[in-house]
Amino acid sequence: MDILQELSWRGLIHQVTDEKALAEQLKQPTTLYVGFDPTADSLHIGNLLPILTLRRFQLAGHHPIALVGGATGLIGDPSGRSTERTLNEVETVAAWSARIRAQLERFLDFDGVPNPAVIVNNYDWTHSLDVISFLRDICKSFSLNYMLAKESVDSRLERGISFTEFSYMILQANDFWNLFQSRGCRLQIGGSDQWGNITAGLELVRRQSGQTVYGLTMPLVTKADGTKFGKSEGGAIWLDPKKTTPYQFYQFWLNTDDRDVVQYLKYFTFLSQAEIQALADEVASNPGARAAQRALAREVTTLVHGAGEAERAEQVSHALFRGNLKELTGSEIADALQGVPSIRKSKEETVSLVSVLVELGACPSNRQAREDIRNGAISVNGDKQTDIEANISAADGIEGQYVVIRRGKKSYFLVHFA
Repeated sequence: MDILQELSWRGLIHQVTDEKALAEQLKQPTTLYVGFDPTADSLHIGNLLPILTLRRFQLAGHHPIALVGGATGLIGDPSGRSTERTLNEVETVAAWSARIRAQLERFLDFDGVPNPAVIVNNYDWTHSLDVISFLRDICKSFSLNYMLAKESVDSRLERGISFTEFSYMILQANDFWNLFQSRGCRLQIGGSDQWGNITAGLELVRRQSGQTVYGLTMPLVTKADGTKFGKSEGGAIWLDPKKTTPYQFYQFWLNTDDRDVVQYLKYFTFLSQAEIQALADEVASNPGARAAQRALAREVTTLVHGAGEAERAEQVSHALFRGNLKELTGSEIADALQGVPSIRKSKEETVSLVSVLVELGACPSNRQAREDIRNGAISVNGDKQTDIEANISAADGIEGQYVVIRRGKKSYFLVHFA
């Protein structure tokens, strides 16, 4: 398959300008870019689709540019928002830009290939642009009617939109124009919410040079159960391991619904069509094995955090859910159970299991706690506990610190002796 055929098979094409002409253009190595505004100090999994699509183009022989929006990040993109963004300080956005640049470098090849990737920052050509030149040379290409017709602007008119955010699409269009001039860039890709901004760039290049360039967007990632993709109980799923641990990251993908997992394998992995079809067949014939979810979690965690962290997350998950908790280190326990209900106790304390279950919220009352213990519903560090008089202390803890309590099959709680 050529690159457009592969993207189509994977469901990665939402909109494209003149697909036939773009297909012709892509018969030769083509420079393309995607932009990432630094709205936080880390990218998150909502950014993965354009990152990995850029990677697919590089593997197909094209020249990728990852653009960090050091300038546009100071303005705020109105796309997909009902209210104005909070404007961040220049120093903050610069620091975030540097962190995002480092994250992008994990996914693309910059050396040792005939089509090395490039990372640029639009602050470099935007911060020195004087207002007169901007108004005369760039803004003159856009009519007010053209801009008001864009969905990102039209959807905000009733609630109000500042001139700052109104001008965002022109700044992004200027990025395409700059990259067209300096690097021969012919294609911009992005999420479906970027369609208006991308086509504005096409319009500017056409008006300034008479040349045709192209745009392609990827679909909004959705979940079959109606909840928002990329969110967990703890909030966003970040690419920074300090914000979302590799284990938490792995678990997010492992918990993918059967209805979503095959599509996510197409979106987020580089497995072949045959490999994904085999996993799809497994989902249909033996969904309980969750082979597709394990493959998805392993592949995406490897892409983002490396093979070593993926293997470690897989081992921790296996030990945790098979009851082999004593195989884990204290730090692995702390990472794996980050965010579960927990309490701290002194290393000198000895506490009853019944009272701990109530304090943790695992059971609503002492009576219910005793009943759950008698019925075998409570495990302590992987071992069932049926003695209602049982106590726990630091001596029971993994590395003398962590006692893991499980109620039923999936409800975990943590007692930290410190």
